[in-house]
Amino acid sequence: MPKTKIAVTLDEKTVEQVDRLVACRAFPSRSRIIEEAVREKLHRMTRNRLAQECAKLNPASEKALAEEGISQELEEWPEY
Repeated sequence: MPKTKIAVTLDEKTVEQVDRLVACRAFPSRSRIIEEAVREKLHRMTRNRLAQECAKLNPASEKALAEEGISQELEEWPEY
């Protein structure tokens, strides 16, 4: 996948922590640790968004819809 360079400004303490992780070979470069951190954050935000949207659902209404679909399906099944 093609990559794009961007400039990132971080506080000194964060840069020191990043540099320590690179120095102990936990990550091959500053870029890699920042890329992985951003990817992980975006992934968590996506999961949280799904949870937030699910929380908006009305359980009773969803159950009624599900049961309505099941009862219609049962009527279509042949007798054994």
